[in-house]
Amino acid sequence: MPGFEIFGEEERKSVTDVLDTGVLFRYGFEGARKGHFKALEFEKKLCEVTGAGYSHLCSSGTAALSTAMAACGIGAGDEVIVPPFTFVATFEAVMNAGAVPVFGEIDETLCLDPDRLKDVISPRTKAVIPVHMCGSMARITEIKAVCDANGLLLLEDACQSLGATFQGKAVGTFGLAGCFSFDAVKTVTCGEGGGIITNEKEVYLKADQYADHGHDHLGGADRGADDHPIIGTNFRISELNAAVGLAQLNKLDRILEIQRKNKYALKNAMADIPEVTFRYIPDASGDSATFLSFFLPTEDRTRQVAEKLAENNVGCAYWYDNNWHYLKKWHHLKQMKRSAKLPVELCDALPDYNKVDLPESDNIMKRTLSMQIMLSWTQKDIEDRIESIMKSFKE
Repeated sequence: MPGFEIFGEEERKSVTDVLDTGVLFRYGFEGARKGHFKALEFEKKLCEVTGAGYSHLCSSGTAALSTAMAACGIGAGDEVIVPPFTFVATFEAVMNAGAVPVFGEIDETLCLDPDRLKDVISPRTKAVIPVHMCGSMARITEIKAVCDANGLLLLEDACQSLGATFQGKAVGTFGLAGCFSFDAVKTVTCGEGGGIITNEKEVYLKADQYADHGHDHLGGADRGADDHPIIGTNFRISELNAAVGLAQLNKLDRILEIQRKNKYALKNAMADIPEVTFRYIPDASGDSATFLSFFLPTEDRTRQVAEKLAENNVGCAYWYDNNWHYLKKWHHLKQMKRSAKLPVELCDALPDYNKVDLPESDNIMKRTLSMQIMLSWTQKDIEDRIESIMKSFKE
């Protein structure tokens, strides 16, 4: 991770295919395309990789989340349970749909704790969005069981975990829909892009329409002949972005193999450090291995080790202080800072996010460090990195 580390001739050729046609738009212009439909090919490949029945590409992972919620009927006043450890796009998409994000506790998977979901379910709860963080999976079947028992929709934010599986089944395929990101620093990148997968044809059709102004895409070559069954927006991906992503997606098996090899080399080396425990991964064989996440006994020791690792050029993410990935630093949410009034502000029971209290999540995040796993590391890079890690713990 990220996929740009192994850009090569495959990506260049795929982009050239598009540039040679002059058709950068994903729809129409069949006569000029010379048989190249990169977005459509990407969607077919994404179905093949995940085992999903349908997929639709969008302009970003955020657009995919917004489109999936629209396609599943989530909107004004609905409460949606999300984790406090995620990228801000998760709650932004909920709020922009007019729905209300409600934060549940995480556990040592670094994902939503299914045992604590009941604490935040209310009569207004419509859906749960677990986020498969840092390359690995939530306790997804247990979360699904809670959703099924309470009549809630399950949507999966798998934006950080393409390639991860649980018991052989791809993350993103356990709920009504799943979402991926293909942005500049993801395992598979196309610069900007995202994708939705689902096994429900009706969800797919609504997503396909919503992301393109409501077009039903049944007009053939005449885009103006399309009907508009629903009101939509513009979350389309371009053929150029799709071209890069398609070439990258064809390398996914290779990417996962490298990530897993590099991660386990570091993890095995750290296994004998007494104060280190590792993130709980419900199915280790399905880990996409983008990060090595581990815990230390206390917040003070975690901060000390993080400082030493940075001094020794093996810096780790300390998410508890991160501006973009943990609720503690989301001051713009707590103060409801916005450039325009959001639909969610019309709700009569909007939580006071300044008062959200998640002691279990805080305790976990205070002690968590995550080391990004790179594809470009040589064997010597890994050996040097292990040496620096060991030095950091001894200092």
